[in-house]
Amino acid sequence: MLYKTRGIVINYIRYRETSVIVKIYTEQFGIQTYIENGVRSAKSKNKIALFQPLTLLDLVIYHKDGKGIQRISEIKCNAPFQTIPFDIHKSSIALFITEILSKSLHEETGNTNLFHFINNSILWLDGTTEHFENFHLQFLLQFGTYLGFSPENAHEISNELSLHNLPTLTKVLENQLDVLMNTQYDKVPKIDRFSRNQLLDSIILFYRLHVDTLTEVKSLAVLHEVMRG
Repeated sequence: MLYKTRGIVINYIRYRETSVIVKIYTEQFGIQTYIENGVRSAKSKNKIALFQPLTLLDLVIYHKDGKGIQRISEIKCNAPFQTIPFDIHKSSIALFITEILSKSLHEETGNTNLFHFINNSILWLDGTTEHFENFHLQFLLQFGTYLGFSPENAHEISNELSLHNLPTLTKVLENQLDVLMNTQYDKVPKIDRFSRNQLLDSIILFYRLHVDTLTEVKSLAVLHEVMRG
């Protein structure tokens, strides 16, 4: 059966000489795996660009429940990025978000609210020109509610870390985290680089208590280094 759906590229791997196997988070069917033949050939007219992480797509796909690898009939980008690929700070955040999504999204069923949240978050990051230094922290705090764990405040996070003998938050960091938990992307509390990194490390530890597949986050070190100031 053919279906129309929107999708968000998570990642891809090369397959044979000219093909790719790509994971896409779709609005209608959740996380799905597709094979696309010939996309890396000289005649593909740079079609591989459509499969870069977080690319927002309009898709016509063949879908059969229970099938491991599906196929794409038609594909186009519905919102070409204007800044993310060209700004090292944004691209580092995008790399980090992509890794979190790849290790957290497993449901092969549609979740319209979650899809809209991720889609709109990516569009906001690409469209803003300033004050996005805390975006990745705010994204994680909101994303967790869709995954089923939603602490009411920062002290609750700190308590849970303490129960598992993990480093807890200072009172100052708890206050900063409370502000982040109650602000939207365009409302930016002033947080210095050192505190931001500490908060991010604590949020990642908290995620690991709830997401079994979230092991080492390889992009975290790069993000810490790039997001200065």
